[in-house]
Amino acid sequence: MTLKLNGYSTAQFGKCHEVPVWQSSPLGPFDAWPSGRGGFETFYGFIGGENNQWDPALYDGTTPVEPPGTPEEGYHLTEDLADRAISWVHQQKALMPDKPFFVYFAPGATHAPHHVPKDWADRYKGEFDDGWDVQRERTFRRQKELGIIPADAELTARHTEITAWDDMPEELKPVLARQMEVYAGFLEHTDYHVGRLIDAIEDLGILENTIIYYIIGDNGASAEGTLNGAFNEMANFNGMAALETPEFMLSKVEEFGSPSSYNHYSVGWAWAMNAPFQWTKQVASHWGGTRNGTIVHWPNGIEQAGGLRSQFTHVIDVAPTILEAAGLPEPTMVNGVQQSPMEGSSMLYSFNQADAPERHDLQYFEMFANRGIYHKGWSAVTKHRTPWVMVGGKMPAFDDDVWELYDGTTDYSQAHDLVSERPEMLAKLQRLWLIEATKYNVLPMDDRTSERIEPTMAGRPTLIRGDSQQFFPGMGRLSENSVVSIKNRSFSVTAEVVVSGRGAEGVIIAQGGRFGGWSVYAKNGKAKFVYNVLGIQEFMIESSMPIPEGTHQVRMEFAYDGGGLAKGGNVTLYYDGTEVGAGRVAATQPMIFSADETTDIGYESGTTVTSDYTARDSRFTGKINWVQLDLGKDDHDHFIDPEERLRIALSRQ
Repeated sequence: MTLKLNGYSTAQFGKCHEVPVWQSSPLGPFDAWPSGRGGFETFYGFIGGENNQWDPALYDGTTPVEPPGTPEEGYHLTEDLADRAISWVHQQKALMPDKPFFVYFAPGATHAPHHVPKDWADRYKGEFDDGWDVQRERTFRRQKELGIIPADAELTARHTEITAWDDMPEELKPVLARQMEVYAGFLEHTDYHVGRLIDAIEDLGILENTIIYYIIGDNGASAEGTLNGAFNEMANFNGMAALETPEFMLSKVEEFGSPSSYNHYSVGWAWAMNAPFQWTKQVASHWGGTRNGTIVHWPNGIEQAGGLRSQFTHVIDVAPTILEAAGLPEPTMVNGVQQSPMEGSSMLYSFNQADAPERHDLQYFEMFANRGIYHKGWSAVTKHRTPWVMVGGKMPAFDDDVWELYDGTTDYSQAHDLVSERPEMLAKLQRLWLIEATKYNVLPMDDRTSERIEPTMAGRPTLIRGDSQQFFPGMGRLSENSVVSIKNRSFSVTAEVVVSGRGAEGVIIAQGGRFGGWSVYAKNGKAKFVYNVLGIQEFMIESSMPIPEGTHQVRMEFAYDGGGLAKGGNVTLYYDGTEVGAGRVAATQPMIFSADETTDIGYESGTTVTSDYTARDSRFTGKINWVQLDLGKDDHDHFIDPEERLRIALSRQ
């Protein structure tokens, strides 16, 4: 926003994970969207933490759009984002050559899911057959050869929670090796397309005077893929990773990285990718959960090419650095709104002074109650929970967490715990952490993970309140948080449809997609309900007769078994209150269907819940007057009369 108000053209391409989930509907509100009331004039990308690289849910500004191609046609999100960014830079310089620009390019790569064309992954065939312990040692040696870590740095030990490669089942090792081949190909593929954007800037003759920050990583490599890795990472987010047995994983080995996968590598690879540090992403206490390699390129502003800087810096330092380089003051007021002071410190001072004294010398860390504090070279840290245990697990009391102490001036990789030698330093840093945590609203801490995803468990705001929701034809791209949650409870779907003499085909309502979700639809004229558990189990119930010609209510009732999370339930189908089919769903997803798939009325976008139809032929052939979703109700007559519909509508006013 500051740059835009000071004459810069601004654009963001790719991931935006700053929008509160209860504001992520097609109607916003758009206050926090990049090009709504945000600082970007142009936005093209996705809203949320991750997205399917083959079939993404995209927005052009605040308008949902479909990808310009299919996987079969060679579409991939990273390439699309690079194409868009290059076109924008070309157009900006063609139309406003004297105006500076700012581009935030944040591809979904190499975040999960690890999606990449097969030929890129195949370049690494056999490269990781020796496993993560050996790979970690190789990486450590290369780091020293390149001089990017100190010569006296030590390789930290593997924690017992992380399985040694030699202790993994032999039959699983081909799958584990393939996971890393796919990831390596994904990383190279991303570098290639980022390189295309940089080449475009160079071709315009402006690279020498353009500051480029290239931050590689995402708070340390991610361990959310479980000890065995994941074919569908949503399994672990739902606490159902056990469904992906070694036999299942082996049967899918050739599909990793493909459109039929939603894959993630195993914990061991995440640990190896964080060499020489301990732990992984989410363990915000240790450097393995926070440090990322960063390249800053600015030939007209940095005198020494290829130099290394060791001063402590944090991502919050990027904005102050750019403002100082641009000669702009930190704003105190924007559009009449008083601004909170920026917490970061400009790192510009270090660009041409490799030995300049460190200016950012105090920084707290916290994630899921894993917490740490950095102060003038020293670090006090405590690991509270393990990242890949995402549902359940017994958490210790915060006061029972064991703290460690490291002297970064002599111990680069946090290999030697000095708690017993310097207890007074630990006490000093613990006090500093508490002060910073209070100052920046970290307290009270919340050590839940996947439970935070489901709004009723999380206790967070929702866009829709109550136990009923009405939909109308054409509504679509409704994020999971734009729809009342049907998880772990009974629910019903009632739709008033008009069927012609040709019969009915297509989707009435669908939520989720290939990797988990449910759908009420018509096939060969008959109403059907399908519940897809993580793309692994599919439960389908079909009516005994076609939907009659004319105007009728089609209803599905799901009676949840109760007794905990992820239980099954009985399904009954009705036409105008008369039972026409019944069946059973043996299990359900308790936390989340998808990070990116949505709810659609009268069609299904993205991937489809079932292979009974495709996105292209999913449109309902009759007419849908309305669809109503009700939670935990038994209407007895299995029919919604006009008075009831009016009551629901008025309750929303």
